Amino acid sequence: MLPLGVFPYLIGGVIIGIGVSFIYVVTGIHATQSSFFSTTISFFSKIPYFQQKSYLESRSWRITFAVGVILGAFIYAITLSPDGFFTTSLQWWRLLLGGFLVGFGTRLSQGCTSGHGISGLASLSNASLYAVITFIAVGILTALAFETLGVVP
Repeated sequence: MLPLGVFPYLIGGVIIGIGVSFIYVVTGIHATQSSFFSTTISFFSKIPYFQQKSYLESRSWRITFAVGVILGAFIYAITLSPDGFFTTSLQWWRLLLGGFLVGFGTRLSQGCTSGHGISGLASLSNASLYAVITFIAVGILTALAFETLGVVP
């Protein structure tokens, strides 16, 4: 179930927890990716939803956050990853469809798995608890359905 053992996942979880806690204590902002997406769109779209005061005030911080996430992944890929940059055998259309479904689910649940699962649960949000339970249940049911249908990557 954990092909690399428990320690890489445990260490990663601790680092994420410390980082999210640090950002919240210093800025008062939840470090979530779905709000980054909406904030980024505020640069290009004049739709009132994307011009909310909270998006406009936090744009530079969220761009810095996203660049840090991308830079961290890049540094990992060139220093520690045995497989290089892109390691998947999935077809491009499956990745595109998966990205669309994840984006749709993120908007529907008003947040992403990291937002609800890390920041939301840490702040004892009932809505985040229900969202995380739903994410896990749908993920399990989807995996079982695809396995039953014989669909493989």
